[in-house]
Amino acid sequence: MANPLLDARRELAIANRIVANEGVLDAFGHVSMRHPDNPNRYFLSRSRAPELVEPDDLIEYDLDSQPVREPSAGQYSERVIHGEIYKARPDVMSVCHHHAPAFMPLLATSADYVPVFHLGAVGGIRPPFWDQHDEFGDTNMLVVKPEEGASLARALGEHNMVLMRRHGVTAVGANVKDCVFRCIYSARNAEYQVRAIGLGTVSSLSHGEAELCGKISTSTTGLMRAWEYWSVRLVRAGLMIPEPKAAPARAAKAPARTVRKAAAGKKTRRR
Repeated sequence: MANPLLDARRELAIANRIVANEGVLDAFGHVSMRHPDNPNRYFLSRSRAPELVEPDDLIEYDLDSQPVREPSAGQYSERVIHGEIYKARPDVMSVCHHHAPAFMPLLATSADYVPVFHLGAVGGIRPPFWDQHDEFGDTNMLVVKPEEGASLARALGEHNMVLMRRHGVTAVGANVKDCVFRCIYSARNAEYQVRAIGLGTVSSLSHGEAELCGKISTSTTGLMRAWEYWSVRLVRAGLMIPEPKAAPARAAKAPARTVRKAAAGKKTRRR
């Protein structure tokens, strides 16, 4: 019998591996998922390189980013990013924090992200910037305090992505696949945008175009097609998580009367 929660946990582990395999995450960064049955909980891996995440690595947290059960492994220090966004945005079902190389030129120069091709619209037009230094002064740049996570969530607002100056990006989604789609294609767009800047004036999508193109991941078959493509690439890289083995079916017990009759027959033959 299918177990929806186990399937969801496996999907989250695969999501971490996909975003790493596509070059958005490296040793750092993480993808989380709101608990499908309890909106006041979420799942996030133990502290581990995303490409190695297994379903058993996932830790269940409350929205204050405290583990529901004390884990036996180290935890991500920036988990408050996830908890505070889930707390502020009931519509968000998945969060990804990353430091994609494609975004770093924009983050270092405070240049606005603008969609320069249709799939880049998933990042929005000029998503907000958040500078940790503005509110908290000199830090080690990690978002580790609840008040820092809450500040980031406020900057995100109703957007689907927030740029973190000199640090990285945090993106959200209506589900895990949607979040993965946004992270990968916004990073692709950032790469194209930076290349285009070197050639001259960048031509951005209009607001109307961006609004319509931004629905590609949710209103067409594009999302599932992309997920299938990334999954195949994961298989080819030898990184796909095997599907759980089905429990062997139990043999039906024979009625007691049949068993007694068979036993009696054996005794008769022995005589």
